[in-house]
This record gives sequence, C-alpha cells and structure tokens, in this order.
Amino acid sequence: MNLRDLEYIVALAKQRNFHRAAESCFVSQPTLSTQIRKLEEELGVALFERLPRGIILTQAGEAAVKRARTVLHEVAQIREEAEAYAKSGTQRLHLGVFPTLGPYLLPHVVTRFIRSFPSMEILLTEEKSPVLIQRLLDGQIDAALLALPVDYPQLTGVKLFHEPFRLAVPAKDAMANNEKLSSSALFGQRVLLLEEGHCLRDQALALCHRYGAHEYDDFRGTSLETLRQMVIAGMGLTLLPKLACGKQVTDPEISYLPLESDDFQREIGLFWRSSSKKNDFMRKFSALITDVAAEIMDMPLKP
Repeated sequence: MNLRDLEYIVALAKQRNFHRAAESCFVSQPTLSTQIRKLEEELGVALFERLPRGIILTQAGEAAVKRARTVLHEVAQIREEAEAYAKSGTQRLHLGVFPTLGPYLLPHVVTRFIRSFPSMEILLTEEKSPVLIQRLLDGQIDAALLALPVDYPQLTGVKLFHEPFRLAVPAKDAMANNEKLSSSALFGQRVLLLEEGHCLRDQALALCHRYGAHEYDDFRGTSLETLRQMVIAGMGLTLLPKLACGKQVTDPEISYLPLESDDFQREIGLFWRSSSKKNDFMRKFSALITDVAAEIMDMPLKP
C-alpha cells in the first residue's frame, strides 16, 4: 500500500466510474483498475462492488476511503508546511544550557542572536549537564552549552571560552582585603558546594581536594544564588564562575577574589550531534557566543 493507491480509491469513490477516476489521476484505466485490485488482495477484502453501470463502495470500502482521505489531507498539510518553511527560511534552534551558566550568559546571547539571525527562532532548555547530554543524543534538543570535557562519539563541538572561578567570601572577612589570593588560601577552608548532578560541584570538589579545603558536609546548595546567600550569612566560602559575579549580581556584603592558579577555571563549549546538517550555522553561533562572553567578562579570552 502506498499514497498513490490511496489516491486511486478516493478518486474512484468520488467518480463512481473507473474511466473518470483514471482521468482524474492522470493514469490509464487498466493501471488504476489493476492497482485497486492489488490493494484489495493485499487487504483481503473487496472495497468496491463492480456493477454494469458503475461501482458502489462496500462497507469495508467506505471505511478505507474515509481513512485514506484523512491520510491524504495530512500529507498535503506536510507539503504545505514544508513549502512555507522553504519560502520563509524560518528555522528554530533548540538550545540547552546548564543552570550555573544560563542565567548569566543567555540574556546577552539571546539579544545578539535575535539581531544576528532574524529568520531564526530560539527555544531554550535549562537542565543539569547529564540531562542535556541525553536529550542531545536523543534528538530532543539541537545543541547544548556544556562544560568540558565532553566525550561522546555521537557529538561534535567547539570550545568557546575559559571562565575563571572566583572565591566568594563575606565582605567583612579578612581575606576580602586581598586583590588576589594564592591557591594556598583554600587550605583548611570550609567550602559550600552545590548538590549532586551539577558539573560545577565536581569541578569545585576536585579543587578543594587538591588545595586542602573541605566541603561543608551539612549543606548542599540547589543554585548559585543559594550559595551566594549562605556566604553572605557567614556560613562559609564558595567558588563561583566569573559570569555569576558580574555587575548584575554585585552585593556590598560579598567579595569575589581571583586566585593565582590557572586551575581555577572551567572551559565552556557548544556541542551538537555529528549527524546534524547545521555545522556551518553552529560555528557562526559559536563565534557569537565567544564574542558575547568576552564582552560581559570584560577580559581577553584564551584561544
């Protein structure tokens, strides 16, 4: 069974005559008659009752023709939508981003995106990195901003920028008087971290272990804003990515101090499926994100 067969039975149901039905389908009468007979054999039931002066639909035929009209209508809709899409050039990008990056980067990126790609729509999803990766692999999103490393053979990507971490301390803490801290400043400190599942937690925990700090065992933050408020309350210190320490989140009760070691940073990339046909666009989009990040961090980015 194919779409042409469905067109034949709909035409015959309408014309009630093999000759007129064949003409309306631009085929010969024997061709139409043969295909309908084959379809009836495939279905194991007669769709039409042949009479000397025409045809009538059987009960099975009426049901089949009704379904066929629905299918053909839906196919026509698909074609119309595809033609409209081709003419307008409108496309949609479904982008995923993890929670410790999205609120601080996306507002700036979306503004530039709309200006740079006026024929495209952007749809955003914020989830933890493991969820984003799975959705990307499953085809539920087109691309995702992720912290490196990302090692999946089904994915390809571009490194965008390095984002330094800052040590967030209460403004009244003695350390707040320093312009820059040695990595050894972490030794023995109690550091507030995010809950399981956040990629930033894993990065910060590894740094704590490396430099002699320890995690605040009785607390797990659900967001960077929770961590920020806990620092202000004097519960401990935390590591925050620089984009989360911008002017929009300035608070006189907290200080954000750079650390000397290059270890205190994360690398952000844009990733998409290797099978995608949007490689050229993704690379243009990657350049846009890199430029935006450089501007809002107000610093030169590593190549």
